[in-house]
Amino acid sequence: MSVADFLDLIVENPRFSGYISHIKKIPGHDATFRDPISPLPGQVIRYLQQADIRLYSHQAASVDAIAAGKDVILCTPTASGKTLSFLLPLCRIRAEEPDATALAIYPAKALTRDQLAAIRALEKETKISLNPSIYDGDTPRHERAGIRSRAGLVLTNPYEIHHILPWHHQWSTFFSHLRYIIIDEAHQYRGVFGSHMALLLRRLLRICANYGSHPVFFLSSATLANPDVFAHELTGRNFEVISESGAPTGVRYFILYNPYIGGNTERSVYTESATLLASLVETDLQTLCFTGSRRMAEMVATWAQERLKEGKGIKTHQVAAYRAGYLPEERRAIENQLKAGTLKGIVSTNALELGIDIGSLDAVIMTGYPGTMMSTWQQTGRAGRGAGPALAVLVSFQNPLDQYFMDHPEEFFGKSHEHAIITTKNPYILSGQILCAAAELPVDSMRDLQWFGQGLSDHLQAFETAHVLTRTTRGYVYSGRKRAVELVTLSGIGQTWTVEVRGRVLETVDNGQAFREAHPGAVIIHQGEKYLVDRWDYDRHRILATGAEVEYYTRPNQQTSVTIISESESRKIPGATLYLGEVSVSEQCSGYRKIVRQTTIGTERLDLPAITYTTVALWVVFDQSAVSKVTGEQCDLPGALHGAEHALIAMTPFFVLCDRWDLGGLSTAIDHQTGSATIFIYDGYEGGVGLAERAYELFAEICRISAGLVNSCRCSGGCPACIHSPKCGNDNQPLDKAGTRILLNLLSETIERTEN
Repeated sequence: MSVADFLDLIVENPRFSGYISHIKKIPGHDATFRDPISPLPGQVIRYLQQADIRLYSHQAASVDAIAAGKDVILCTPTASGKTLSFLLPLCRIRAEEPDATALAIYPAKALTRDQLAAIRALEKETKISLNPSIYDGDTPRHERAGIRSRAGLVLTNPYEIHHILPWHHQWSTFFSHLRYIIIDEAHQYRGVFGSHMALLLRRLLRICANYGSHPVFFLSSATLANPDVFAHELTGRNFEVISESGAPTGVRYFILYNPYIGGNTERSVYTESATLLASLVETDLQTLCFTGSRRMAEMVATWAQERLKEGKGIKTHQVAAYRAGYLPEERRAIENQLKAGTLKGIVSTNALELGIDIGSLDAVIMTGYPGTMMSTWQQTGRAGRGAGPALAVLVSFQNPLDQYFMDHPEEFFGKSHEHAIITTKNPYILSGQILCAAAELPVDSMRDLQWFGQGLSDHLQAFETAHVLTRTTRGYVYSGRKRAVELVTLSGIGQTWTVEVRGRVLETVDNGQAFREAHPGAVIIHQGEKYLVDRWDYDRHRILATGAEVEYYTRPNQQTSVTIISESESRKIPGATLYLGEVSVSEQCSGYRKIVRQTTIGTERLDLPAITYTTVALWVVFDQSAVSKVTGEQCDLPGALHGAEHALIAMTPFFVLCDRWDLGGLSTAIDHQTGSATIFIYDGYEGGVGLAERAYELFAEICRISAGLVNSCRCSGGCPACIHSPKCGNDNQPLDKAGTRILLNLLSETIERTEN
């Protein structure tokens, strides 16, 4: 059955048709070819001719830009030939300068192994020596010295770079000849991780400068609203943006599918995804279903197999799960079955979102909005490679952003609104990276300003006072007891805890996450598996947990206070004044609730100290006229403010690449500092990572989309699809939907007037 035939089938079938919110037909387009202006090496031209490969326009543009010495960020869809775009310039570099070296940085080990095969194949066909090698935590020790001295291209990841740099003298030959740095899936570097990555790259470039090299960058990324700004913040360089894809695409049908339409709660996103997957497999359409956890990948695959067995009783073996935790040979076997077409249905975590080659597919199902439009199009791009038709289905959760898209498809299919956020100014991230830099080469307060910014001198003096850095004639050098790189975790800020189960480290969390999400008695969900926190080891900063099969989950009861430290910006908005500045946040976890299906079945007290940290916030101080509009309609002002706070936080990720859990909020009817009704929204990370700043810039748009969410929701008093928050420390009390609507509509007046 064709994709179009299947679409007709479910539209006519009442089992499915009632849950279809919208169907979008996205036309395909033919390829756009062109030759590079700057000539490629003869070996490469002969290879392309023999393989009957014509370069797409964006591939040729990439070749020309790198040949001109420009730094490039390529933002084109999945399966548009990005790998060839950055490998062809490497072929030219190595052909012209055989001693030149290159570095390719990937966010995941699986990608390096997949890419290595493609690079070696190109090397074999062109006869140009690229001499690629993987260098990461799995590289055998006896191979490492040879790779450092002889490799032409090293494939690695940020964590390995972090530990390589202090040993740069062992890499002196490689760094002195480094001409080219490839950063694949660059959009993965945002928030805390991205901010660490930005400073890690500055440490790398500082080492290169020490050895006399000045490599050019090639970044490949999904579509962003701010690719030029993002690339500059990540590397400190100015980039040429290439975003027009010349690759062909087939027609794509996109279904927005809502199991919760009309307030229905009888069906779930997972059971509906399993049913859709089984139906697609029955019609011989090869399908990939994405889920958010390892456990749900297994469950959805099992449910799909059961539905196939209930139907024709065949093909159950043609559906499988794919996730982290499988042995490498198991994953490779599944990938090969997909390529061969013998496996018709696969359920995966986002392990298959990145560029691992699994061949062509007919359809993709997403169990819930993946969290960003970038991930959405990365995942849907897995189907319909080439000019063939494809189907994508987004099965929505009952949360605000998912439900907003179900009711506002024009927003979903519009241009990219997402801004990737990085900051090199967070004092806690910056200080750790400066320590690492001082352990690599002496840091000079003037010479190294270009890498670490205007606050460098203050950090150096503070570390000298703390006897962690020592001043020498060449600059400041690290003199701490532990290795500097062991003090800095690329995914966290400041003090961290390890979550351990029987001596095995599950994950690391920062101080705030530990108190909010991993307190004694908390249920932790890690990659779909549940663990119960038994106790804390304060001395060694360990959180000790055991596996659990409990039905409930936990949510902390939390009291939050926000103290304004300083105001950096402000502007008048309809009914209020908007501020941006530095705040101190104090969070006290006094207990937690045990919850089953949104019903509290028990409460427990906790005696934990409050945590206090400095961060960046925006805050809205409402005029008396706005307050009167709410109270004049007999609405509850605290409930209206609380609902507006939840809606604004829920919709901010549509514009700012983050999760709602990365933001905190507080609303008060009369704040003791502002003297009026106030909403605070702050970065949930010590020092801030740029989220509040970007939300301040985009606040009018965030208000517009938040008002649309609340106005379109069919509930009467608030629900999980609009103003309820899964992270609310006050159990979503009080809330007043009518008052929330008044406030958000008022804040959106500027947008409304512009549109009219």
